[in-house]
Amino acid sequence: MKYLIWTLLLFAAAVVLVTAAHNPAYVLLVYPPYRIELSLTLFVVLLLLAFIFGYGLVRLLSAAVRLPEYVRRFRIERSQAKARKLMDESLGAFFEGRYAAAEKASAQAMELGDASALHSIIAARAAHELHEFEKRDAYLAASEGKSVGDATMRLMATTKFMLDQRDPQAALHALKELRDSGVKGHTGAMSLELKARQLAGDWDEVLNVLDQLEKRAAIDVTVAAQIRQQAWLEKIRQQEDLDGLAACLKAVPADFKRRSKVAATAARALIQHGGSPLAQQLLSDSLNAQWDSELVALYGDCRPADGASGDVLRQIEQAEKWLNQHRDDAGLLLALGKLCLHQGLWGKAQSYLDASISVAPSPAAYTALGQLAERLGKPQEAGKYFQRAAALK
Repeated sequence: MKYLIWTLLLFAAAVVLVTAAHNPAYVLLVYPPYRIELSLTLFVVLLLLAFIFGYGLVRLLSAAVRLPEYVRRFRIERSQAKARKLMDESLGAFFEGRYAAAEKASAQAMELGDASALHSIIAARAAHELHEFEKRDAYLAASEGKSVGDATMRLMATTKFMLDQRDPQAALHALKELRDSGVKGHTGAMSLELKARQLAGDWDEVLNVLDQLEKRAAIDVTVAAQIRQQAWLEKIRQQEDLDGLAACLKAVPADFKRRSKVAATAARALIQHGGSPLAQQLLSDSLNAQWDSELVALYGDCRPADGASGDVLRQIEQAEKWLNQHRDDAGLLLALGKLCLHQGLWGKAQSYLDASISVAPSPAAYTALGQLAERLGKPQEAGKYFQRAAALK
């Protein structure tokens, strides 16, 4: 179809030329004393040629005027294309672990005048991995004064660097600067804050940040449970008196309080601060919920400081009830041996301690037997038991 149209146009042009060639009209140009007479056809052709020449001259002048701007734009586009290529190279090298190459590519892009803060951040991360901390800090400084997004990248990178160097206070300072800049609810920043709070030993804030991450489903459930358990364990260990310890334990969630590790740590702390009755109740609740041989061994250390024999007898009764279900539990036999020793039931103490050793020898059982031998006036036998206890430690 297109060729048909061009053919028709050519025929039409031929007809116009033939008609014009036989046109008797003419054009007279007079400029005294000159006089020029032209055929109308020639005049039209010359006029068209003059128009085409003028149009071409104007276009040429316009291009000459725009040439500097065109050259400048061409150089910018070429520089940007090279910077994009260097960006691809630096990112690829960084994620491949070729940190020296990543830093070199980003530095070249910065030298080309690329204003993106991403180059300086990549260079800083690469320098950090190479342990070139002075260069890292210089690259970070080069990214300052940028947009909010660029500042976020810089502060997030700074926080990670400080955490890697185990400087939680500097990391928290960078995170505070990030919040002050208007960036809030950033899950990545909260994850970094969680690590910083752990390093700083600020366990109340660890629990607070952990709650926020769990609300956003930004942390694995198992990992969150482990961190929460660690936080409560550290909070228990930090208590310096019985009142503070009791208040802390009230705040511990019931399911965590029954966990063996938490219950054991809390029981030891309570016994240390003179809270044996609370430790006894805590251990009983935990053991009734889930049996643990190591945990029940602590039950024998929950003895009233005032020597109330009735409380010890009730403990022995409870332990003997457990024994009906766990006859070969070395920890339970050890606890019964200790309680009988404290109560002055020498024969039962000897029997339970020997049974515990027959199941699983332990330093605690041999030490208790040594104490029993001392009370029975058998120093040589006591010495042998103490030696065996030392050999197992």
